[in-house]
Amino acid sequence: MLVDLKDDEALISEYERLHQKIWPEVYQSIIEGGIEEMEIYRRGTRLVMIIEVKPDFTFEKKAALDASNSKVQEWEELMWKYQQPLPDATKGEKWQLMEQIFRLKED
Repeated sequence: MLVDLKDDEALISEYERLHQKIWPEVYQSIIEGGIEEMEIYRRGTRLVMIIEVKPDFTFEKKAALDASNSKVQEWEELMWKYQQPLPDATKGEKWQLMEQIFRLKED
């Protein structure tokens, strides 16, 4: 998944600091939502998130879980201070899915 950060070194530094220890409620929501592993990488202002999920994971179920959690909603609202959508994003869209075109190891 992809999203961009605002091009501001102070905001980028603060964003990275917040991700050194995410809020416990956000962590719990990630786990309860069926995400087993999550990594975020940064190159300049571009972020790439890679997730490994349980077989029954869906983005719809995760979104519903997040919508019912006020602390997760507070976190997501805070993240808009630092993040901005990619140029081709639709209104309100944040993280965008990528299409996998190559994998070295086959399942």
